[in-house]
Amino acid sequence: MAAHRKPKQRPYTGSAARTAATLALAGAATAAALPGSAHADPTPTAAQVKAEVDRLYREAEVATEQYNGAKVKAAATAKSIDAMRDEAARKTERLNASREALGSYAAAQYRAGGLDPSLQLALSSDPDQYLQRASYVERAAAGRADELRTVQRQVAEVAQLRSEAAGQLAELTARQADLKKRKATVRAKLSEARKLLARLSPAERAAYDASDGGRGAGRADRSSPRGTDRAPNARAAEAIAFAYGSLGKPYVWGATGPSSFDCSGLTQAAWRSAGVSLPRTTYTQINAGQRVSRSELAPGDLVFFFSGVSHVGIYIGNGQMIHAPRPGAPVRIAPIDQMPFAGATRVA
Repeated sequence: MAAHRKPKQRPYTGSAARTAATLALAGAATAAALPGSAHADPTPTAAQVKAEVDRLYREAEVATEQYNGAKVKAAATAKSIDAMRDEAARKTERLNASREALGSYAAAQYRAGGLDPSLQLALSSDPDQYLQRASYVERAAAGRADELRTVQRQVAEVAQLRSEAAGQLAELTARQADLKKRKATVRAKLSEARKLLARLSPAERAAYDASDGGRGAGRADRSSPRGTDRAPNARAAEAIAFAYGSLGKPYVWGATGPSSFDCSGLTQAAWRSAGVSLPRTTYTQINAGQRVSRSELAPGDLVFFFSGVSHVGIYIGNGQMIHAPRPGAPVRIAPIDQMPFAGATRVA
């Protein structure tokens, strides 16, 4: 009977134990990979989708304002380069005229039997050589010393302008690369938001589009009644009138009107219609006037939201503002307490 007994299995030790454990884990992983054996991520609820979309839109708005700022700086740099090139062309023209005058004098000197070495330097096509050996200017004939110094100064000015233009061009190239990066960031976040919104039912999507990103209802009707508070001055009244006239126009990131706007584009255009020039971005507009507290708000004031000052609207009184909320939500009236209040500025 003892011969038929099942032999006792000895526990694995050392490398054998490690091999057995590895095989067991591999088997478990294989089983989990089999069809029907894995657990899929649960489908997000409508509330979760809305919350995630809101987050993406806020991040896209931050990137949009950064894009707007980079675009303004790139445009200013390009304008500066054009101005430098124009100035360099004018100075080069004057330099050539000065050299021509010296050339006439040099020709006369040559016909008289020789050419002064300092004149040879002034007429040289190599400005660096001329500047390095500018001490020869002092050896020029007394009657031509002023002309030689003028050429020296003009050569230096043209060289300086060309150097500055080259530096500005490098800066512009870097800004353009930054613009491209920020544009890609905005588009990626908006694309992700659209994919999430596609998961909502038609009724859920309609409810979301009718809200300001799930932060409270708003009205986009152009015939909406005006705020009961009166504007403090004619310019504020004009800016508010522009904002009312923009109700219902679509939100488009980077847009400043007249047919579409982003948030800071709307406030900039509204005050521009009143003859006031505002900077382009939310984080520069907040410093464009006198800061006022929430309790001091008057129609026409700019109201800002979120810790990064990434959103702005124009206050119309009675706790309401007109703003461009986000893609899919046109310019509309909304309460200012639907978003975290960050500050306010009185432009005029």
